[in-house]
This record gives sequence, C-alpha cells and structure tokens, in this order.
Amino acid sequence: MSKIRITKQFSFETGHALYGYDGKCRNVHGHSYKLSVTVIGTPITDSEHVKFGMVIDFGDLKKIVKSEIVDQFDHATVFNKNTPHVELANELKDRGHDVILVEYQPTSENMVIDFAEKIKKHLPTHINLHSLKLQETETSFAEWYASDNT
Repeated sequence: MSKIRITKQFSFETGHALYGYDGKCRNVHGHSYKLSVTVIGTPITDSEHVKFGMVIDFGDLKKIVKSEIVDQFDHATVFNKNTPHVELANELKDRGHDVILVEYQPTSENMVIDFAEKIKKHLPTHINLHSLKLQETETSFAEWYASDNT
C-alpha cells in the first residue's frame, strides 16, 4: 500500500521577545502564526474499520495539535526563561496574563523544533510526523522535516 501524506493547518496568535537580539524583535511583539502539520502513513485497509481509507482522521490530528500547541500558545506570550525577561514574565503572570517560559530563544526555528517533539509524542505508532511549517508572517517561515532530523 502507498504511503500518503496528509496536512492539517492551524492558526494562533502569540507574543514573544528575543532577548539580546539586535533588531526590533527584542521588543515584545506578536504574530499571527500559521502552522501546517504533515503526517505520513498508510491508509487503513480494513473495510470493517470505522476509519477505513484514512491515514489518520483529521479530527484526531486536530485534537493532538490543538491540545499540545494551539490551546497553550494562542494569546500567550513566550519568553526564554534563562534571560532577564523572566522578571517581565512574572509581572505579566501576576497580572493574569498567559505566559510560557521555555528553555530556548523563542524564534520560529526553535518553536518549530519544540512543536515537532510535542506532536510526535502523541501520534499513533503507525503514523509518523513528516514535516511542520511555522509561518510567522506572510513571507517568513521555518520548516522542520523528519528526514533532516534522523
């Protein structure tokens, strides 16, 4: 049976700041992110199976990405917890804001690596994560491919 790739797209709003950066992105700002998640697998061939002909139900993929990424990052602000931004993060948290502290500089490149690890942990064993595309603006994005990371 052929291997098939399927893709589901998501969008969310997230703020961040890049500590130590030499441009405007050192300031707290936000993006309307678009995330494309592509998985690869073989369609189910058992005609008695409720998901006959599917690699994975788009709804099942949506549940994974929504709980691991979208619900957590949407309308939150992300800071590297190993920088002085942690003081600002704590102030925002004290004022009721959603803040995510991560171990990395919250660039699109590092976020897409983080997202790949989170998603892979929750995929069924017969489904593999093929690629992610995290679009930060209309013209700027980072991509992660499993084939580049084996």
